Amino acid sequence: MKTGKLIGIGLGPGASDLITLRALRHLHTLPVLAIPRPNPWTPSLAFRIIKEHLLTDNGQEHLFLEFPMSRDPEILIPAWTKAFAAIRSRLEAGLDVGFVTQGDPFVFSTFIYVYESLKADIPGLDVEMVPGVSSINAVPNVAGRPLVDGQERLAVIPATYGIEDLRSILRSFDSVVLMKVSSIMPQIVQVLEEENLLECSVYVEKATTEDQRIIHDLRSIRNDRCVYFSMVVVTKKHRNGILRGDAPKSEREALHVQ
Repeated sequence: MKTGKLIGIGLGPGASDLITLRALRHLHTLPVLAIPRPNPWTPSLAFRIIKEHLLTDNGQEHLFLEFPMSRDPEILIPAWTKAFAAIRSRLEAGLDVGFVTQGDPFVFSTFIYVYESLKADIPGLDVEMVPGVSSINAVPNVAGRPLVDGQERLAVIPATYGIEDLRSILRSFDSVVLMKVSSIMPQIVQVLEEENLLECSVYVEKATTEDQRIIHDLRSIRNDRCVYFSMVVVTKKHRNGILRGDAPKSEREALHVQ
């Protein structure tokens, strides 16, 4: 029996109408949808995005799988092993399986681990990727902050894994995206304040959804424990406008240093 195809389906940042037409086609036609959730008691955010698009009479299996919100390998690996085995059994039965994920499948996504594991376990596995709108794209758009222009340089870092290098990154790049800022807002605000970059920064959580929240004054939330799906975008704009002939400002001018 021919092994089924594994399809990673990016669903975008949260709004159900930001799903691509290709993703929608797969949602309607695949025999199995693998749907990640943190645990059996917490609703799946991916399922919330897709549920209004699903057909009710096509016999599709909705395979809910647990992917704990943890960085502890002793918690993650057993859960992942169980999830991978469930997907593998469907593939080996000849069924195509779509794994739905928020954002893009290859940008800070759980699907990366699914992809790597199953590619190693099943030689010659056929895999298709459906790109999605990532929060890296969505957040600057909803905040009205152009991200990069001309020769500007961009850095994307997961803030929850530490901000030890944040100061040097802010000095080296024109725009910086800090993902999943959650519990370390006090440290982030302190560094931005010391680098004279608070006025260049914006905080966004749950972008594109009905619960979207945009904060331009980061001082007002410096002591808050923010939600997991949150981001701070810093856009210095010292070197933008190159394509229309504007000369870049020097760092001394940009930082107002005498």
